[in-house]
Amino acid sequence: MENVVPSLTIVPVELGDRAYDIVIGRGALGQLAERWPALKAGGRVAVVTDSHVQAFHRGQVEQTLARIGVEAAFVAVAPGEGSKSYPVLQHVCDALIGARIERNDLVIALGGGVVGDLAGFAAAIVRRGLRFIQIPTTLLAQVDSSVGGKTGINSPHGKNLVGAFHQPSLVIADTALLDTLPPREFRAGYAEVLKYALIDDRAFFDWLETRADRIFSGGPERERAVAISCRSKAAIVARDERETGDRMLLNLGHTFAHALERATNYDGARLVHGEAVAIGLCMAFRFSVALGLANGQDAARIARHLAEVGLPTRLADVPGGAGDADSLLDAMRQDKKVADGKLTFILARGIGESFIARDVDAAKARAFLADELARG
Repeated sequence: MENVVPSLTIVPVELGDRAYDIVIGRGALGQLAERWPALKAGGRVAVVTDSHVQAFHRGQVEQTLARIGVEAAFVAVAPGEGSKSYPVLQHVCDALIGARIERNDLVIALGGGVVGDLAGFAAAIVRRGLRFIQIPTTLLAQVDSSVGGKTGINSPHGKNLVGAFHQPSLVIADTALLDTLPPREFRAGYAEVLKYALIDDRAFFDWLETRADRIFSGGPERERAVAISCRSKAAIVARDERETGDRMLLNLGHTFAHALERATNYDGARLVHGEAVAIGLCMAFRFSVALGLANGQDAARIARHLAEVGLPTRLADVPGGAGDADSLLDAMRQDKKVADGKLTFILARGIGESFIARDVDAAKARAFLADELARG
């Protein structure tokens, strides 16, 4: 059951002997010292981060670890999706081994989704499994990628195709760390917040429509949005840890989004993940309309809200173009939800009424993509 301590919200992820807490709120980083004895960790820690995050937050984390009395080795990678690659994974693994991180020690992922995925995967495979902590520094990572144990890197064939399920021991979502986030990155994270409303919480969508400006400016609405999102994801992960059923719903918009990221060669200057998700959410609802499943009013309402907060909503919004229908469809065939070569989409009957649609007709998907490209 979720509980609250002064200024902090604690959301448990109920997974039996792999259960852990998500600690949410301004100043939550202080919980690292509070909870350290319960982790029963060894004397060494490796902090995997990127060069941008390190410049802002290394000192604060270093001071916290010094108070605990543990030795910290920092491993910094280049920011951006390009670091989710085989060469960078090898570098991180070798750095963990070189730092003599043992199985009773801890790895800390300090950064956004790229760092969390990369560090978590390295922790999953070095010495056949190290424990790790997620300290997400982006809105997207705080509400989505830091929770649930999905770790991995990209392949030239598609996004997140090489990885492992490896649950963290603790997630610390200190919303004060978002104060240094560039506006573009914060907007991108908002797409993942909206996703939870679109999956199964229409009331949350209604609330977001009237509170988005306050979430962006900071204050209690921001913490509440993060907590609601984490609560939603924790419940789904507890029901379906390995993504064999309900957890697929968390991929709403992502079949389109991952294809767009591949089309742009994972170039964050052109399109970051959350921007791709924003377009993907709109496309998922427009595809649902095209298939006669949903009404156009909900699809228009979603696109209008995303545009109001400054996020893209159409393929024409992708700088440099999004490719053609055949290349996008080919990328979708590499989606992890594909079974026996058949396409699976997350579609919707309305806001808060998403569902898993298996064996979607590829010809209908291609026709929809061609129409979206033609509409611009």
